[in-house]
Amino acid sequence: MPIAFFNCSTLIDDMLVAGLAVIVEGAHIVAIVPEGDIPAFAERRDLDGAVLAPGFIDTQVNGGGGVLFNDAPTVETIATIGAAHRRYGTTGFLPTLISDDLATVREGVRAVDAAIEAGVPGVLGIHIEGPFLNIDRKGIHDPGKIIVLDEAGFASVTGLTRGRTLVTLAPEKTLPETIARLVAAGVIVAAGHTDGSYDDIRAALDHGLTGFTHLFNAMSPLTSREPGAVGAALDDAGSWCGLIVDGRHVHPATMRVALRAKQDRIMLVTDAMPSVGQADKSFILQGHRVEVIDGVCVNDDGTLAGSDLDMAQAVRNTRDMIGTTLAEALVMASRNPADFLGLAASHGRIGVGARADLVVLSEDGLPLATWIGGR
Repeated sequence: MPIAFFNCSTLIDDMLVAGLAVIVEGAHIVAIVPEGDIPAFAERRDLDGAVLAPGFIDTQVNGGGGVLFNDAPTVETIATIGAAHRRYGTTGFLPTLISDDLATVREGVRAVDAAIEAGVPGVLGIHIEGPFLNIDRKGIHDPGKIIVLDEAGFASVTGLTRGRTLVTLAPEKTLPETIARLVAAGVIVAAGHTDGSYDDIRAALDHGLTGFTHLFNAMSPLTSREPGAVGAALDDAGSWCGLIVDGRHVHPATMRVALRAKQDRIMLVTDAMPSVGQADKSFILQGHRVEVIDGVCVNDDGTLAGSDLDMAQAVRNTRDMIGTTLAEALVMASRNPADFLGLAASHGRIGVGARADLVVLSEDGLPLATWIGGR
């Protein structure tokens, strides 16, 4: 039986619109009609004035629900992470591996393939963040895991047969032609943990790089005479930038500058760790204890280690810290990452034919309910 969601403000394109009913049948949205035109045979779901938005898409999820993808790259781990994050409105995500041995990368790729085949809710592919990084911008990544991208590495990151593969690398540590080969193999390439010059990054963009992983963090900064990776990102009109909006990774004023420069090319990410969805706010990351202090994940020497952020909180922070409207923040959490992943036709929007991946939010932006594929 079709389900009609009504009595809500619905995100259509980039505006919240009242007076509409969204009709879902099976896994897809089949109609959007005025509330007075709801078919008599449809089951009616009164949302009591809440906000109905596309489900959030998070391209950088290291863990959640007490587990870390690197520790156990299995279908069960992916399912646990997805279950933790969908409570906060995330209906699509990329389980993310930080720098590790190539054997672990291959295990992660096989696990994501199997999870998608098994129908684990929300899995859209994999994000392989490293190990092809610049050790000078390693952040929390284990320097002992960082390697040069060779043929074995290329084969390891191009093995996914279902879903999207996103690879974060340091462009100055490989060749532009290798980036072009990755893109030709179906990989989405992003720059991150990079000390590359503007010219390094520009060459990578010209050879198919389309993203920047956690903009500003662990990358060469914008300066007066050398624009660096940040300058290349802000200067390029077509690329997409992930932004961790927790008030600690990037200052709100800096985020506002980025938003003005990139307009509709900013997407929210969490860089979430196992603490999300858990009462226990400490965990072990590659042999080192990480604690959540004042909402921020840090190791013993104070290095940022991902985040304790969920996407619903990221949306609220974007509204409250950067000063966007709720609708603008919702677009950055749904449509923009869908566009980045090449999924605009099916994900990240409320429209006829789109998947029924939906989140219901209170006026304050708190998640009340989530649907993935109409369930």
